[in-house]
Amino acid sequence: MSSVSSALDIGIAADLRPTAANAAAGPDDRFEEYDSPATVEAISAALSARGHAPRFLGGGRKFLEAVLADPPDLVFNLAEGFGTRSREAHVPAVCEMLGIPFTGSDPLTLATALDKAVAKRLVAAAGLATPRSAVVERLADLPLLSLAFPAIAKPLREGSSMGIRSAARVDDRAALAREVERLLGDYMEPVLVEEFCSGPEFTVGILGEGASARALGVMEILPRGSSGGAADLERFVYSIELKRNWRAEIEYHVPPRRDAALVRAVEELALASARALGCRDLCRVDVRLGAGGRPHFLEANPLPGLAPGAGDVVILAERVGIPYEELVDRVVRCALERTGLRREAGKTTCPSA
Repeated sequence: MSSVSSALDIGIAADLRPTAANAAAGPDDRFEEYDSPATVEAISAALSARGHAPRFLGGGRKFLEAVLADPPDLVFNLAEGFGTRSREAHVPAVCEMLGIPFTGSDPLTLATALDKAVAKRLVAAAGLATPRSAVVERLADLPLLSLAFPAIAKPLREGSSMGIRSAARVDDRAALAREVERLLGDYMEPVLVEEFCSGPEFTVGILGEGASARALGVMEILPRGSSGGAADLERFVYSIELKRNWRAEIEYHVPPRRDAALVRAVEELALASARALGCRDLCRVDVRLGAGGRPHFLEANPLPGLAPGAGDVVILAERVGIPYEELVDRVVRCALERTGLRREAGKTTCPSA
């Protein structure tokens, strides 16, 4: 390990998307959460610009072999893992076992947040609003549901809108059965069926942890050309098709063009949800207005995408005046403060948003 008094030896943990030739059979978004080499290079450049010595550690077995052979001072964790419902917990669990500090949330929070139903139960237990939902493990379960329509169907344990297509919002049981059958077949995991919130959608970037966590900002997500009214939003799904083509299909408003009291309520719900789940350093919480205009927690991402110029939290940060290099540095500074590492005395405090 290098000295932590100045430059840090920072290992970047990430799973890279396979090339088309190497991708296994399955839905075309199977590796949507994995990072591109360009994202790893951008983070590496941001760390280098702040005086650190970054190196790529990979994910999975490659990561394990690398940290056993030469542990870094700090792991900058992006790794999504593969194969199990606790896949996002793999890298931080190794780091905890080996005593290596790392950025981001701990294994429990990462595993909890990845399972949308578990996350919703914890948020609801904290007294926070979230849409009514049920987990479907087989088509035969559908007649037992007592949810109201419209509804939306999602893979239970995926992020980055994986599996969420424009047809995810359904108006009746026949359409729901078709969507659930597709998801069960494509993703080989249970499906979360949730009552659909037809109001405006927001995402909130959050820096820090616990009582000291602060929102970077609130971003409203609208279909391009929308007035933001009820008629434009009642069928709007922030689907993977729209995310992939966001420059043509989506408008992001920071701050939202909504009443200040409503924006504060969205921010407060997001912060309370992140605290209930134990998120730390950097996370993103998705919120949508339901019946009566009340904000509802949808899901939390304690491992948000950091693709330069494209990830939701990156776009949000840039629009509140936090450039990419500064955002990466803030994540590192939060981790340094939380873990007790010191780069320069008095200069590692996790910055407020």
